[in-house]
Amino acid sequence: MREVARLLSTARNVSVLSGAGISVESGLPTFRGAEGLWRNVRAEDLATPEAFERDPSLVWDWYRMRRERMGAVAPNPAHLTLARLEPRFEAFSVVTQNIDGLHQKAGSRRVIELHGNIWRVRCFTHPAHRFSEAETRALEAGAQAEKVPHCPCGGAMRPDVVWFGEPLDPETLEAAIYAVRAATVLLVVGTSAVVYPAAALPGTAREAGAVVVEINPQETPLSGEAHIVLRGPAGAVLPELERLMDGRAT
Repeated sequence: MREVARLLSTARNVSVLSGAGISVESGLPTFRGAEGLWRNVRAEDLATPEAFERDPSLVWDWYRMRRERMGAVAPNPAHLTLARLEPRFEAFSVVTQNIDGLHQKAGSRRVIELHGNIWRVRCFTHPAHRFSEAETRALEAGAQAEKVPHCPCGGAMRPDVVWFGEPLDPETLEAAIYAVRAATVLLVVGTSAVVYPAAALPGTAREAGAVVVEINPQETPLSGEAHIVLRGPAGAVLPELERLMDGRAT
């Protein structure tokens, strides 16, 4: 812990790769955990373009349920600590696999969302028609009776998230790769390190010379490759690192 605190205290450019584990500490179940079966349908069979084409109303019911759960939770100490640390560095970015928006809610400004954001929508027919969170709220408020919201062009709206079988947005992935390559320290927080291409980012950072630090209560495929592994929940480890950086160890 002290070594990581020392590294962070002298670092100029820090990146974070976060996964579902950081949001579990806010009370959100993992994608393949408690939400693995809904109305006797697997999550993996709902989060696909084919499922949306087959039954967009069912898919929207599922995402509304997920929005309700995500909207009911708050950022935890891990999210909040990362937001407080951001101004300490010349460059700082959070690359997240999560779609819940909790990093932004905590106050993080530079967030790269690899898998999209559940609070935004885009047109299923014309994918280039994307809408911000504010625009999404306005569109949905004007179509409250619709089970499936529609784009001004007439096409059905879908959540602006990456579904199974879909590639990541090329510009988003490029931004993530640039961020981890430029970092002197990469904190990998709460990710299982099995979902690609996100799982390849720690290797990219290490090849570029970054010190890779894994923060996770469990062993992952990354554990043997990380320079330093800190075992424990992010909500406990990150605040303690902040205290050590400030000389306030408990």
